[in-house]
Amino acid sequence: MVRVHVETYGCTRNKADGEMMEAILVRAGYELAETPESADYVVVNTCAVKDPTEKHMRERIKELLDSGKRVIVTGCLTHVNPHVIDPRVSGILGVKSIDRIAEAIETAERGGTLISVEGWRERSIDKLELPRLWKSGVAFVVPISEGCLNACTYCATRFARGVLRSYKPELVVKWVKEALARGYREIQLSSEDTGCYGFDIGTNLARLLDEITAIEGDFRVRVGMMNPNHAIKILDELVEAYRDEKVYRFLHLPVQSGDDGILRRMGRNYTVEEFEEIVRVFRRKIPGLNLNTDIIVGFPGESDEAFQNTVELVKRIRPDKVNVSRYSARPGTIAAKWKQLPGWLVKEHSRLLHRLRLQIAYEINKAYVGETVEVLVHGPGKKGGIEGRTFNYKEIILDSGKSGEITRARVTWAGSTYLRGVVV
Repeated sequence: MVRVHVETYGCTRNKADGEMMEAILVRAGYELAETPESADYVVVNTCAVKDPTEKHMRERIKELLDSGKRVIVTGCLTHVNPHVIDPRVSGILGVKSIDRIAEAIETAERGGTLISVEGWRERSIDKLELPRLWKSGVAFVVPISEGCLNACTYCATRFARGVLRSYKPELVVKWVKEALARGYREIQLSSEDTGCYGFDIGTNLARLLDEITAIEGDFRVRVGMMNPNHAIKILDELVEAYRDEKVYRFLHLPVQSGDDGILRRMGRNYTVEEFEEIVRVFRRKIPGLNLNTDIIVGFPGESDEAFQNTVELVKRIRPDKVNVSRYSARPGTIAAKWKQLPGWLVKEHSRLLHRLRLQIAYEINKAYVGETVEVLVHGPGKKGGIEGRTFNYKEIILDSGKSGEITRARVTWAGSTYLRGVVV
């Protein structure tokens, strides 16, 4: 029997795509291999959001091919920069062609190569109609849409995912109910931008959350990243939906820059003031909010003053976590054509911001020491002990706990990136 291993990189959205492909392969009669070494074929479900990520994808594909494995490439790299994919691969599928994964292997077995990288205009599938492989675990990813409504000048992901296509609320709710019935306790709502969910079908994220939290049972919902220009349109309704105890008090709201001029060059369609307004409203009405944001350092045209504006914004809003990325030009994007900043300056600014974000995160987390918090236990952690998530989705390592249970723990230690605690 042909054995296949699916290796997924990148976002939770990609994780869901990977599980769909696994289910399709099982239905087609293939055996899933737990490791690449034990597989005949390795499906590399790629990410291409940054240049270093793309380089890692290229190296990984080459490594597998050099070891004698037959490789099928899927994911965003197939759209963003297909020319860098090793020509020795046995098949290439775009993100809208994952339903053809079994066909790709059948073609390779006959000595052919299936290449299907149609864009969203040529081919579109409703992925919630595809099967999923049910694995043991606490968290289950439910995609709510694909694509976005933005046109950021630096982003190549939109070349892969296309324009927003929201999935019907009844299908999303159906998958949530199925996951809960199978024992999952955490639902992760995933999309390129959850904030614009439903704008194309006459609904929105807040209403979807209301439908999900109305489902019976003791479970938690983690809402994925949302862009400020969409979140602000439904702000009051959204905050009200977040007040339900089933929703983690976790907000991933990327600002990307603290300078309005750079935001305009990025094509972000909001101002720093609008971003701060969203944060103010959420913090006023959602106590204990865990605020995560993203910042790109070294964007073309970023002056020392513009960078300092970003530093001052971070000091003002004091996010729990800042994902700092050094700008890297992506093929086909507008920003790639502009004059790039010197690498040494980008590194210097990145290091400065990284030190600041760790300092702020530690000061925030230190305030939790001695507090008793609600925790959803996930299971054995990579840092040792038992990993869990607090009521606001902070990572905490416990002394004990059973996967899937909701317990209470006293925080005994804090670092910049996680907490430690004991069950009480």
